[in-house]
Amino acid sequence: MKKPDQELVDLFLKIATIEGQSGREKPVADFIKKFFASLNVSVVEDQAHKKFDGNSGNLIARIGSGGDTALLAHMDTARSTANLKPQVLSDRITSDGSTILGADNRLGIALILYSLKHICQSSNPPDLTIAFTICEETNLIGSRELVLENVSLAYVLDSALRPGHFIYRSYGAQSFKVELNGRAAHSGIAPQDGINAIKIAGRAIDRIQTGKIDADTTLNLALINGGEALNVVPEKVHLEGEVRSLHEQRVTEIIHDIRNIFEEARNYYSGSLSFTSCWEFKPYEIYHKSIVYHRLVDVLRRSHLEPIPSISAGGSDANSLNAKGIPTINIGIGAQNPHANDEYVLLEDMQKSARLARTLISSSDGDIL
Repeated sequence: MKKPDQELVDLFLKIATIEGQSGREKPVADFIKKFFASLNVSVVEDQAHKKFDGNSGNLIARIGSGGDTALLAHMDTARSTANLKPQVLSDRITSDGSTILGADNRLGIALILYSLKHICQSSNPPDLTIAFTICEETNLIGSRELVLENVSLAYVLDSALRPGHFIYRSYGAQSFKVELNGRAAHSGIAPQDGINAIKIAGRAIDRIQTGKIDADTTLNLALINGGEALNVVPEKVHLEGEVRSLHEQRVTEIIHDIRNIFEEARNYYSGSLSFTSCWEFKPYEIYHKSIVYHRLVDVLRRSHLEPIPSISAGGSDANSLNAKGIPTINIGIGAQNPHANDEYVLLEDMQKSARLARTLISSSDGDIL
């Protein structure tokens, strides 16, 4: 088994132990800024965080002219790495089991920085745009606000799949919120005067199929709360859920059906309803004849990896960029079991991903078609 350069391992471990959950990425951003300064590369920080009181914006660096290609990784972690105690074993890197490892997506950051350091020291560095985003773990807030000038295609180093796999097609997700209103009354003295909001919710929920709706679609009722006291007929219920699918129209249809079900339940009990929904991220599909697909397949083969096109039910910054009209693919780097305390990366996958990242960056000028 070939192992990665110790310099890459040390860089990853250093970044992984920096605390930087969603909305609080500044320490990670500061590290990246210093790293780029050592390469004499300027970095621009946008104002994406101003929309939600975060402490860092997205970081954007243009190597040379910036080129037509962008590479991305996100700076936030879903859970804290403040007390991370990384364990470098014979075949993998893990935490000690009490925290996440943070390989999602600190591994992506390390791969990009490590590759850039070695490539930028060459006599002819490529024209390339690099972006490190905030709040990917919280509905892709950072990449939604990201502006990449003159970029016509992009790659995200963020998939938990092993090197060689890449996400050419991804689900989209639309969330919905329901506010049901009945009428409060004393549950012992005058229950007949009340309208039980929990009964309204129950009537609707009983008619909603959850889990796998069809081969390409899921529905989850995720949050519910309501009521005030044991002796009060509950007046309000709040409920949230999401629909995911590979097909945008299918999501729209199901959201419409869910609203109708709650409307019927509201009418049955003479209550009232507020129903809202919004896209968290839209689905995308990259066709095999496109430049971004063809170029990646060529790079994977040059990196001695078998190209394996894959579908993901999870979202990534690639969803945001595709929605902006920038064809983007999420690439497998082997950060396995993300968000869990048993998260890990195999050393051989780190080595393969480093070779892939370096080849991808070297090829970013568009000479591979």
